[in-house]
Amino acid sequence: MKYKRILLKLSGEALMGDQQFGIEHKILNHYATEIKSVVDLGAEVAVVIGGGNIYRGIQAAEGGIDRVQGDYMGMLATVINSMALLSALENNGVASRLQSAIEMKEVAEPFIRRRAVRHLEKGRVVIFGAGTGNPYFTTDTAGALRAIEIQSDVILKGTRVDGIYSADPRKDPTATRFDKISFTEAYERNLNVMDMTAFTLCRENNLPIIVFDINTPGNLARIVKGEAIGTLVDH
Repeated sequence: MKYKRILLKLSGEALMGDQQFGIEHKILNHYATEIKSVVDLGAEVAVVIGGGNIYRGIQAAEGGIDRVQGDYMGMLATVINSMALLSALENNGVASRLQSAIEMKEVAEPFIRRRAVRHLEKGRVVIFGAGTGNPYFTTDTAGALRAIEIQSDVILKGTRVDGIYSADPRKDPTATRFDKISFTEAYERNLNVMDMTAFTLCRENNLPIIVFDINTPGNLARIVKGEAIGTLVDH
């Protein structure tokens, strides 16, 4: 394997599938199957999943809800998705643990870095819920922070597109895909890889990012084995 320990960042919005909100169970099971495929290879897998299919904190101001309250609501949405993914993984025979940045002992362990690393060493998937536990930070930032804390080899950002493009390929037919791009060029081109806080964390801690299509079966395992799938962002 090229990557032994990975942090997989998944979109909550992608869980909706063709629905207007909520969880499409076919997609949930697909995520679980993809994760199982790399666990079976011997990879150590941590996961951060967003909550946009249920609630996004950024919606708070638009609806008249205080931004801080809205962000905490968004964190709770990520815990719901994390619980669903945990169940799907266990149904597929994958030992898993959920750690939350907000204490909720009835449904999740508190986030303890050393415990998380020990779970990974024992072959368990660790899902990090509730973001960083702080308002004004996205799940992208939570993914970057947790990846650095557990000394992940790479962040794998699973999306609905097959990499990073020079422009939105759905709007611009001339957009070209990058196989590899540096942090500096991605920043100068203002490419939407992750939010700036997450992107800066990765750049300053020499943590590569791979943006890839999670919906194509087998892609996750191919990346772990070292195939050039998606777009690599590195120094």
